[in-house]
Amino acid sequence: MANPTSRTRGAGSPARRTLTAAARAAAKRTASKRAERVTGDPAAPSRKEAAAKKTPRRPEGQESGPTLVIEVPDGWDDPPEPSLDSFDEDEPEGKGKEDGNGDGDGDGSETRSDGGAGSGSGGRRSRGRLLTAILTVLLIAGLVAVAVLGWQYREGQRAEQAREQALTAARKAAPVVLSYDYRHLDRDFTAARAHLTGNFRDEYGKTTKTVVGPTARKYEGVVKATVVEPAAGGTPAASVVSASPDKAVVLLFVNQVTKSTQVSGPRVDLNRVRMTLDHTSEGWKVSAVDAL
Repeated sequence: MANPTSRTRGAGSPARRTLTAAARAAAKRTASKRAERVTGDPAAPSRKEAAAKKTPRRPEGQESGPTLVIEVPDGWDDPPEPSLDSFDEDEPEGKGKEDGNGDGDGDGSETRSDGGAGSGSGGRRSRGRLLTAILTVLLIAGLVAVAVLGWQYREGQRAEQAREQALTAARKAAPVVLSYDYRHLDRDFTAARAHLTGNFRDEYGKTTKTVVGPTARKYEGVVKATVVEPAAGGTPAASVVSASPDKAVVLLFVNQVTKSTQVSGPRVDLNRVRMTLDHTSEGWKVSAVDAL
């Protein structure tokens, strides 16, 4: 005779299957009520039901272990399912910026276009500054050149004017400075000093007082100097060696006729005289005389 107790305890006994089914039904009802309290939807399936659906049922012939009923704690809420909005929010920041208007390529090209325009504007500004600097340098160089040329022109005009004035002064001064007459020496020496300037004026005064004057009185000397004139007439022979607005050197051909008790008749000396003249507040004056 078979043991009923062992049959009842077997895995496939009807009594055990009934208890297991009852426990599952009770767990489903409990989970359904809690889901209704949380979500307000009595038809919302519980986590346990979802797990039961996913778990494959064992064949009835296999032995099953004890059933573990897990009660869902109060306030439990299933995690929200992912949606398309969440994926949009998680997109890379760079891509979102590129696709701000729904077309990433369009915005990118606009950005590059703006950069190109900025570079073009900067390049035009740089070229404009460079052109302005070049024009400024050329303008300054032109002004300097004009100033230098103007100064040279004025100096040339002054030098030419100095040549004419110094040459005229030398022609007038030579006969007076190189002539004298023992009968009126003081008058002649005074007239000569009026054409002189600087140290040469002082030296002339000492020489005429100590040497020339006494000798002329002793021998009754008379010297008459003239600037040589061409035989056919014209300007006396004199030329400017060098000239500046303040100084000039003139070369003259001077004839001196000397009479005295020491000679039987007039003596003619043909001399070349180099005369240096300085421009003073009183005009051109002789500052040196050298016989060549």
